[in-house]
Amino acid sequence: MSKDLPQPQQSEEVDLGQLFKLIGNAFERFFKFIGSILNKLFLAFVWCVFFIKKHLIKFAIAGALGIGLGFVLEKTGEPVYESHMVVKQNYPSVGENLYATLSYYNDLVNQGDTETLANTLGIDTSEVDVSTILGFDMESIITENQKIKNFDKYRKELDSTLASTIKYKDYLKNEKDYNHQMQQITIWASDRSNLKEVFKKIVKGIEDNAYFKKERYKDSLELKKEEEYLQEALDKSDTLQETYKNILKESIKTNAEKGGQVNLTFEGNSEKDKTREYDLFMNDIKLREKLKENLRKQEEKKDIIEIISSKQDSGSIDNSKTLFGLDLGLKKYYAILFVVITFIVLVGLEFVRYLERFKDKI
Repeated sequence: MSKDLPQPQQSEEVDLGQLFKLIGNAFERFFKFIGSILNKLFLAFVWCVFFIKKHLIKFAIAGALGIGLGFVLEKTGEPVYESHMVVKQNYPSVGENLYATLSYYNDLVNQGDTETLANTLGIDTSEVDVSTILGFDMESIITENQKIKNFDKYRKELDSTLASTIKYKDYLKNEKDYNHQMQQITIWASDRSNLKEVFKKIVKGIEDNAYFKKERYKDSLELKKEEEYLQEALDKSDTLQETYKNILKESIKTNAEKGGQVNLTFEGNSEKDKTREYDLFMNDIKLREKLKENLRKQEEKKDIIEIISSKQDSGSIDNSKTLFGLDLGLKKYYAILFVVITFIVLVGLEFVRYLERFKDKI
C-alpha cells in the first residue's frame, strides 16, 4: 500500500525546475529586447553619419547662406534696442498684476493697436511714439540658493507631516516666478529715446492702482499704531528702570548707613543671581529692536513698487533671436536654421524614395 503513495519530493523538484526555466526564458527575452533596441540605435547612428557625410557640402552651403543672410540683416536691418529696469515689489500680488499688465501690452503690440497702448500707458503720442515699442518682458531675479532658502522657509510653515511630502521640484513647479520680490522688466524698441518715459508710466500705473493704494493705507495705519505702542512701552520701561535705580540707590544708602555690605550682580550664572535691572535692560533692547524693524517697514511700505536700478536712457542694441531656447546672434541663428531646414528636407526626400520601393507592390 505504501507503493501507491505520491512522491511529493520529486514533484516539487519538477516544479522548481520549470520555474527556473521560465525565469531564465524571461531574462533571455528581456536581454534580447534591450539588445535589439541598442542595435537599432547603433544602425540609426551609422545611418545619420553616412547621411551627413553624403550631404555635407549641401549643409555647408546652407550654413554659409545663413551666415550671409544674418550679416546682411545686421547691416541693413532696423536696430532693436533692449533696456532693463530692476524693481522691488513691496506688496503681495504686485508681481501678478504687473505680469498681467505687461502681457496685455504685448497683445496690443502684436495687434498693432498703438492707440490703445498709448491710452493704457497714459502716454501723449505727440511726445512719445509708442509704435516703436516691439515688446515687453518680466523675469524674477533670484539665485538658486535663495530658492532653496525660500523652500526651507515654506516647509517650516507647514505641518511636519505635510512638509515631509513636499519635494523641491514640486515646490518649484507650483511657485510662480512673479511672486519673487525682485523683478527685472525688459522693453524692446526700435527707438531708444522712448524707453525712459515708458518705464516711468509702467511704474506709475502700479502706484496709481486703487487696490494697492488702499493696501498701503491699511499697512501704514497698522504700522503707525504699532510704533505708538512700542514707543509707549519703551517710555514705561525707561521710567521703570529709573524708578528701580532710585529704589536701589536708597537701598544701598540705607545698608551703608547700617554698616552692611552690598553686593550687586548685573548678570549672574543663574536666574537668582540676576538683578531686576538687568531684566529691564534686556527688555529695553528688545523693544528698541522691534521699534527699529517697525520704522524700517514703514519706510519700505511708502512705495508700492520701488525702482532699484535701470538703464532707461540708453538701451543696448539687441538683434538676437531665440532658437531651441537659446539666444543667438543673427548669423548663428540663420546658419543653424538653414542647416536644420536642409536636414529636414533631405530626410523627407529620402523617406519618399524609400516609400517608392513599395509602389509596385500596392
